[in-house]
Amino acid sequence: MQGNNDYPLSEVPSNSRKGLISMMAVLLGFTFFTSTMWAGGRLGTAFSLDQLMTILLVGNLILGVYAAALAYIAYKTGLNTVLLGRYCFGEYGSKLSDFVLGFTQIGWYAWGVATIAIVLVKLCHISEAWQTPLIILFGFGFCISASIGYRAMELLSKISVPAMLIFIGICFYKGLIDVGGMSALFHIEPKQTMGFSAAITVVIGTFISGGTQATNWSRFSKTGKIAVISTLVAFFIGNGLMVFVGAFGAMIYQHADIVDVLAAQGFILIAVLMLFANIWTTQDNTIYNFAAAGCNLFRSDKRRTITVIGAAIGTILAWFGMYNYLIPFLILLGTFIPPIGAIIMANFWVIHRANPPKLAHIELPGFDVCGLAAYVLGSGAAYFSPWMPPIVGMIVASISYVALASVFATRRSQAQLG
Repeated sequence: MQGNNDYPLSEVPSNSRKGLISMMAVLLGFTFFTSTMWAGGRLGTAFSLDQLMTILLVGNLILGVYAAALAYIAYKTGLNTVLLGRYCFGEYGSKLSDFVLGFTQIGWYAWGVATIAIVLVKLCHISEAWQTPLIILFGFGFCISASIGYRAMELLSKISVPAMLIFIGICFYKGLIDVGGMSALFHIEPKQTMGFSAAITVVIGTFISGGTQATNWSRFSKTGKIAVISTLVAFFIGNGLMVFVGAFGAMIYQHADIVDVLAAQGFILIAVLMLFANIWTTQDNTIYNFAAAGCNLFRSDKRRTITVIGAAIGTILAWFGMYNYLIPFLILLGTFIPPIGAIIMANFWVIHRANPPKLAHIELPGFDVCGLAAYVLGSGAAYFSPWMPPIVGMIVASISYVALASVFATRRSQAQLG
């Protein structure tokens, strides 16, 4: 793999493409994440179980279709999101998406590092003085598999994902016994309030940034079917399962994190194993995403160096308290990330009719006014929308981009004829 560097600035060649099991393992390892459960816990205290299932179905279906559409584009072109951004934002304008996507991933990384340190201190009943050393240890430790690349993350996920599914099954079984069965679970009354639109935004926000950058792995797919199926399984089913796990724990035990729930159920060893499997398989993917954005931002193929730099930044943010800002961070992601993916999709399917020229064979403008203006319009519409900001942002951004691109193309044609 190009010196095992995973092609940070070029398309993935056919001899490096992967099959369905490989893709599903990596992507499920990515979406199995503690923060998603915490978001689910917030929903579990605000809605009854039947309302919650509707929210999970709608939110994760939107998220899954969005991510799968980008996955197919990544397979077709062999490019990740930040490289695809050059088509619609320009050679230098694409640095906007690099910055936005890189910032969100480093925020996730910081949250995960802080989470494992805080939970481990509490779970093992050790002094809080250990919290900072653990943040430093995990901040740099979790980037090791990402530094190695796809093959290391694939191996880790193939071990961790089946183990986590077993742990979740144990948790569900014991939880249903403790609550008195499914009937009792359906009769639990919500203790807080949240609007339906806000709930959908939280569900989408749990992994909209990850879905936008899952192209870092889906571009390795051997076929379009593999790219779409593996991404749908990860983002519709996998992410939905994580949100439900968090809601389930909050409804029965007043704990959103499955690690806390397993500990409350008396499974301390399983809780510790779940903690490491859950956090590590997402952290390495997250910092890998940051490195991909960083490579495009600085036009550098030194992916490993940028990975370590990102881990250092994430560790510092974790130390400064990123742990306390999860829900506002999710809403921020659900507002400003979807327009990027929507514009990339519009460029691929509408402007290039699903057959864009090779990136290396075209001359791009420094700044693509159409793409950048559409992003501003889409983000603004999402920010001020009272109804499902992610959906509004995607619709406005894509329509604006196509309209502006058509106007500019018409003017160019008229200028050439004149």
